[in-house]
Amino acid sequence: DTCAYIGAAAGRLPPAAKALLGTAIQYHCAASLGEIATGIGNLPPTRPDYAAVRTHYTGLIAAIPAGRVLAPNERDWIDGGLLAGALARRQNFQPHQRREALIDALIYVCAARAGLPVLTEDGDFDLLQQMFPSGTVIFY
Repeated sequence: DTCAYIGAAAGRLPPAAKALLGTAIQYHCAASLGEIATGIGNLPPTRPDYAAVRTHYTGLIAAIPAGRVLAPNERDWIDGGLLAGALARRQNFQPHQRREALIDALIYVCAARAGLPVLTEDGDFDLLQQMFPSGTVIFY
């Protein structure tokens, strides 16, 4: 999940999550990468840490090996949309939270389709898994 990238960049990942990332073959979801790119695009270039943040994330994205990015397919968009809508309704999300729910649902269904777990600290993934139990989530 995108929060794992952010936590790693900030040095906030727990030791067990760091160890897991150090030994796992990592796959990345295009939805997470798009969310990161949106964050970089939204940063004001006048921020003191702008260059460092941009350099970190562009380097991270450039270092992803070929074939290690999962992109949502047509079915993922449909399943993800249904899951995000149900999650937003059940949790009474505000409009800005609905977009985040869609990104999370796309990450979850892409990983589930590929048979891969999602590493996250976001409790919404627990709810996604309850509604669509075919995926695996590792919480840190």
